Amino acid sequence: MARTTHPGACPLDCPDTCVWQLTVSDGRAVALRGDREHPFTRGALCGKVNRYLDAVNGPDRLTTPYVRTGPKGAGRVAYRPASWAEAVDRVAAGLRASIERDGPESVLPYYFAGTMGHVQGWTMGQRLFAYLGASRLDTTICTGAARAALRSIYGGSVGFEPESIVAAKLIVLWGANPLATNLHLWPFVQQARERGAYLVTIDPLRTDTAARSDEHVAPLPGTDAALALGLMRHVRDAGATDEEWLAAHTVGWPELAARLDEWPVERAAAECGLPVEVVRRLGDRIATTRPTAVRVGLGLQRHHGAGQAIRAICALPLVTGDFRYPGGGALVSTSGHHPIDEGPVVRPPGMPAPPARSVNMSRLATVLTGEADPPVTSLVVFNANPAATAPDQNRLLAGLRRADLFTVVLEQRWTDTCDYADVVLPATMQPEHLDLHSSYGHHYTTLNLPVTRAPGEALPNTEIFRRIAAALGIDHPRFSDSDEDLARQLLTGTPVSFEELRERTYARATGVPVGAAPFAAGGFPTPDGRARLHDPGLARLGVDPLPGHTPPVEAADPELARRFPLVLIAPAGRFLMNSTFASLPWHARRTGPPRVHLHPDDAAARGLADGDAVRVRNDRGAFLAAAAVDGATRPGLAFTYKAYWARLSPGRATVNAVTAVRDTDLGEAPTFHDCRVEVEPVPAELLIPEPPADAAAVPAPAAPADPAPVPAG
Repeated sequence: MARTTHPGACPLDCPDTCVWQLTVSDGRAVALRGDREHPFTRGALCGKVNRYLDAVNGPDRLTTPYVRTGPKGAGRVAYRPASWAEAVDRVAAGLRASIERDGPESVLPYYFAGTMGHVQGWTMGQRLFAYLGASRLDTTICTGAARAALRSIYGGSVGFEPESIVAAKLIVLWGANPLATNLHLWPFVQQARERGAYLVTIDPLRTDTAARSDEHVAPLPGTDAALALGLMRHVRDAGATDEEWLAAHTVGWPELAARLDEWPVERAAAECGLPVEVVRRLGDRIATTRPTAVRVGLGLQRHHGAGQAIRAICALPLVTGDFRYPGGGALVSTSGHHPIDEGPVVRPPGMPAPPARSVNMSRLATVLTGEADPPVTSLVVFNANPAATAPDQNRLLAGLRRADLFTVVLEQRWTDTCDYADVVLPATMQPEHLDLHSSYGHHYTTLNLPVTRAPGEALPNTEIFRRIAAALGIDHPRFSDSDEDLARQLLTGTPVSFEELRERTYARATGVPVGAAPFAAGGFPTPDGRARLHDPGLARLGVDPLPGHTPPVEAADPELARRFPLVLIAPAGRFLMNSTFASLPWHARRTGPPRVHLHPDDAAARGLADGDAVRVRNDRGAFLAAAAVDGATRPGLAFTYKAYWARLSPGRATVNAVTAVRDTDLGEAPTFHDCRVEVEPVPAELLIPEPPADAAAVPAPAAPADPAPVPAG
């Protein structure tokens, strides 16, 4: 049988946006490797995506529509297969009933980064809901706080050119664990180290990356702003501020300099739970080392003071003038360097798009249980699995069980959220459809073309929404646009053409050259080109215009600490990509069953040994796990990996049973890591998960064959 190899793009929620080479035989994907020529991928795929074909070719792929015949939450046994015609008619009838009864804003699309593609992820579905006047989704759940903070200080999601990090002399990975979540940055970091760079990781946990760094600084969760303010104070007192650059390219330095009077190193160290000498030593390095690169991760924004934390960290390289130099400055996301504008594609000229309210996706649990007026009575979920990933899981599931809620799910395999749907529609995976990808970790745009057959009757998201539009009687010509049409529309006004991408697969999407210092002479995407150390517009939001420290809500609550003495955070694991791979045997085996990691002192105080069964609880709920007693965390701090599915977990609950619906100070993002719990022993037999009702159709995770991995931040 002839074998052919085709380039494509990894679609998953990762800054690396890899280009891969896919080998196809008789219409089936049979092998996958990283593209050796791509400047960022460099021939390697991560541990998650190396087994991506397990997902593409898995026996649990959805291949036909399903409609519900039994109670919500009962599993796949409560559904029967249906034709596309019947399923789409049911969807149209459900949406129409909501609109007629409660108005178009009663319809809520819920989506995120199950695919990061602009075509399958963000366009045709949003176009349909914009036309209907449905509620608009405020996509806060991952980067809402960071986006708001970056808009405030830099004018957008921009930073140093990632490949230039090889020129840095000091690299600070702040809340970042690239070995788990940004793997392809690591070779550039290593290249810098070979040239003499010193590597510091700032993370409450001793992650894989922290263990391989020259120095690990472990502050208390939610105290990053305090650390950044203390470091800036030390730099100022050392006479290492770049006054010339600050005067030319920032506003607000005099005000921030005065604020730093409040933040001596001793105060910062006490707030962070660090020895004073650790903060002073790091301050000395930052004061004397040019260029310094600060790569900021996303996990540190998941507490109440997240916006101020990102602002404070991003102020530090402004104070030192590090943006002058290639390899210097700060980077949270490169998305602002990509010129794709989805707005005119989602709401094209000439297409009706009535104004509508915005609904914060992070508040879905409260939206579905009484917060929304008018109520949400139709929910359409695509590229997301909120039953596994949204906070306050118990309340969320109560909302999904509502008899008056009509729910549609577009999916590739049967997830926790499918258990609560009225209609489930089978969607294609990356080798089976066209998509267009930018990146939040590098500067390349990538085209992915379909090269394999879709299983059964699975369809691309775009085609599913075209069929729903037709069933609703919508005949506007913009719903006849092909996937290629959408890609071409998205590329309008960018330096990249569809023809170029079709020929070469990827192209650099920005005029910033590799190794450049894009903000050496200012030019930030603010109205005057200056970075804003003081942002008066924040005062209207009730936020301090200067970077400051906003303590976490639960972690800093002494009364709550008496009842729930452990702070719990839920970082990303090395072998799970949010909830995408949690049902696949290989990924589940490498990750292992749910564990909660405890410091030996905390375990001893509770009479716990490694491997003991425990319940992790607070007033919102509880989940079951095995205790992992190790030195990866500090006393008073526990962690467990996110992304497990409740239906495959002991007790049918995950860490989101204890997380809260609560907004960050900026961006109205969730506060997953601002959470207090208690951990208590339970009988070992409780850790044996109850098989899901459709166990024959969905493989249960295998027992771990490997030791527990070093925690990922």
